[in-house]
Amino acid sequence: MRIFFFLYLLVVPALLFSQEKKNASKSNLDMNTKYTSITDTLKKKQAKIAKIEQYQIYTLEHDTTYADTSLTLKSAYKQNYLRKDNFGLLEFPNIGQPYNTLQYSLTDFSPYPEIGFKAKHFSYLEVSDIRYYSVATPFTELFFNTTINKGQNVDSFITLNTSENLNFSIAYRGLRSEGNYINQLVSTGNFRFTTSYFTTDKRYILNAHVTFQDISNEENGGITTPEDFESGDADFKNRQRLQVYLTDAKSFLKGKRLFFDHAFRVNPTAGNNNLYVTHQFNYENKFFEYNQPTVFSTVDGAEVARFGDAYVASAINDQTRFEKLYNKAGLAYENSLLGKFNFFIDDYRSNYEYNRIIINADGSRIPDNLFLQFNNVGGQYEYQKNKWNGRFLYSRSITNESLSDLDAKLRYNLNDKIQFDFRYRNINKLPNNNYNLYQSSFIQYNWSNDFKNEKINSLSASIYTPWLNAEAQYTVLKDHLYFEDVSTDAQIAAQTQIVNPAQYGNVINYLSVKANKEFKFGAFGFDNTFLYQKVDQSDLILNVPDFVTRNTLYYSSYFFKKALFMQTGLTFNYFTSYYGNDYNPVVGEFFVQTDKKIGGYANFDYYINFRIRQTRFYFKAEHFNAAFSGYNYYSAPNNPYRDFTIRFGLVWNFFQ
Repeated sequence: MRIFFFLYLLVVPALLFSQEKKNASKSNLDMNTKYTSITDTLKKKQAKIAKIEQYQIYTLEHDTTYADTSLTLKSAYKQNYLRKDNFGLLEFPNIGQPYNTLQYSLTDFSPYPEIGFKAKHFSYLEVSDIRYYSVATPFTELFFNTTINKGQNVDSFITLNTSENLNFSIAYRGLRSEGNYINQLVSTGNFRFTTSYFTTDKRYILNAHVTFQDISNEENGGITTPEDFESGDADFKNRQRLQVYLTDAKSFLKGKRLFFDHAFRVNPTAGNNNLYVTHQFNYENKFFEYNQPTVFSTVDGAEVARFGDAYVASAINDQTRFEKLYNKAGLAYENSLLGKFNFFIDDYRSNYEYNRIIINADGSRIPDNLFLQFNNVGGQYEYQKNKWNGRFLYSRSITNESLSDLDAKLRYNLNDKIQFDFRYRNINKLPNNNYNLYQSSFIQYNWSNDFKNEKINSLSASIYTPWLNAEAQYTVLKDHLYFEDVSTDAQIAAQTQIVNPAQYGNVINYLSVKANKEFKFGAFGFDNTFLYQKVDQSDLILNVPDFVTRNTLYYSSYFFKKALFMQTGLTFNYFTSYYGNDYNPVVGEFFVQTDKKIGGYANFDYYINFRIRQTRFYFKAEHFNAAFSGYNYYSAPNNPYRDFTIRFGLVWNFFQ
């Protein structure tokens, strides 16, 4: 009821003040165009009006978009915690928890080792996620979404240019969501500050950012009796009555980063031939902690050692620290006809550490830290001419650590509406640190390994046209690293779960084909996205569903003399059953399991969205078929998918 009341308070005043006036100035921008007004309509006629193209958003690779206040189906797909289309990701019961990966081709690779704990990083903003801005006037965005049970999800930022040459932006994303199950509270915060600067003659260019991020999750380990959940018994529709393995466990990921990328042109005046000195700096500090005050779980009145024996009787507090320093210096030559050549050398240093050394009963030793230092040399070529745009990168280690990266991208724009993309990637990747070293108060969660590098070959192609968008990827994995359940039969019978890292010696071949097509019939539209995946492997290691689909039938139109634009529709989600990976909170990772299949369940959402000026409102009934379609929906074997939930959100833009 509070949602409808809030909706009424927002919409009615906006409609009243949005009616057309007979004496309205003809110089004002039309509020019903794709981009709304970016000036105050009360300003004088002589005031300059900034164009939407002057509100630029770009990445380090100079992929540029513009501020967009339109209400489309694509913007509706991004109205979620990650603020991006999450097709191919399967949400857990509460917002801010990990996502199970349905589409493996979404996985991003880097030859450099990271801390690990990948399941905790879905909402962690990496260097490639940061956006920089150039705006004609101050630009603000406010994002709000309701959560599961008590809490809220907000994301706000403001960016401004103090001059044409200097831009600042500051943003904060905050989430608090209680969830429906015992011990499931999520609390996160992502602060980011960016700045961009260039001299008037563009001889010196700088992009820099600072981030402070923390992600806190209460961890319940999943439900102990899935049959109670699946029964549909009215007593268990109150999810607080379902037993969970952990009632007081918690994980915490914290990170801070200072990053800048800058370039200086050696020749004073830009010409057909230019020489640049480039430098990139990245310092990052991360901390991961797993807390479990009560070691033994209680299942049906009996004590269960869920993660096996421990060195301590209570108050488990596992802490992992990671520090990284990266520098890359280069010399770039740019020719107006040939393109841009960049030769560089980098220095990578990281320290992954614990506060103790463990000596096992057999005399083996688990060290307290893993220090890495190596250097790479490489070159990059960029070409942009007429309809062609390409970037080709190759780097290789010149020190003892063996790693390499070949990344070739090519884009061809046939015209404004048809585009072809090609990419080839060949990576010799160092393992993430938590594969080679981990320490815990749980005895069987301690290891020191020396795994081989992962070898990844990937070829992908995409085509974007007015008639069809399609993507295809073929990937070959060798020495693939993963986590597996190594529990003995006796441990499984006692409901004990032991997870360790492993390396697959055989080759895995992965193929994915994804297609999207939208049909329009007057005010109606029908958007369809299909994904087909095929894995060729000797053992069930890389497990994904064969088919994933999302289909949306919607209606859109203007109302109240075009003061309000509305879109409403029905979304169908489905993926075929498969052995979905399970989640383990001690290591913050998903692991391979072959005991229980998930999927094969239809999921329906109903939504109604509308836009008034630069404000977009989103109202959604998620998974409304849950109450009458059976309770066999899961995000992981012991973690049910979300129940029927009504959620409300908005995105509000200001152009000063």
